[in-house]
Amino acid sequence: MGNPHCIIYIEGNEDLEKIPLHSWGPIIENDPAFPNKTNVEFVRVRDKDHIDMRVWERGVGETLACGTGACAAGVSSIKLGKINDSSVNVRVPGGDLNVLWEGPSNNVFLEGKVKHTFDGIYYI
Repeated sequence: MGNPHCIIYIEGNEDLEKIPLHSWGPIIENDPAFPNKTNVEFVRVRDKDHIDMRVWERGVGETLACGTGACAAGVSSIKLGKINDSSVNVRVPGGDLNVLWEGPSNNVFLEGKVKHTFDGIYYI
């Protein structure tokens, strides 16, 4: 995806909201195994077409969505045979994203709604 991702699959019906993301996220992000830090995605496979995901973005913290994270989780789920097809719906707190990947020599495509969530001013 161009940036590092650590994807952790949660088995069974474990509720992603109960994952201590604010504790585990920074520990994994800064682990020596990732010299440039990493994004951390916690993923639960809902069924053969859908996954749920929460993300800890390196240098930022928890976010409502992450496009490269959704793509990384989608491709990983396809490669591991957790998903039936070349496409997967990724549910993140910010909404649903669709990832399409038709194999190693093909591009990854991401589709989803965009919503403006913040304006700010930075004084220097």
